[in-house]
Amino acid sequence: MTRINLLILLALVGSSIYLVRVSYESRRLFAELDRAQSEARQLDIEHERLKAEKQSQATPLHVERVARDRLAMRNATPAVTQYVTYTPAGAASGAAR
Repeated sequence: MTRINLLILLALVGSSIYLVRVSYESRRLFAELDRAQSEARQLDIEHERLKAEKQSQATPLHVERVARDRLAMRNATPAVTQYVTYTPAGAASGAAR
């Protein structure tokens, strides 16, 4: 009878240790899941903010302002326009003869 009681006691202690370990792991995983969900929400907020900023940066007025200010571009006028004419390769060598 004592051996059965000892065997049952060992099974009970082993089961208790296993329960504590599984409970700890469950809490740890839940905390990690909560952190991951929080980070996902923050990333969604950041993504929406960046999409709105991208839309505001792509307006024609903003693009024109950046082209003028940062890139020093200007409107094309006949004074600064250069015209290039295409001459076929055969016509250029025939004229040289």
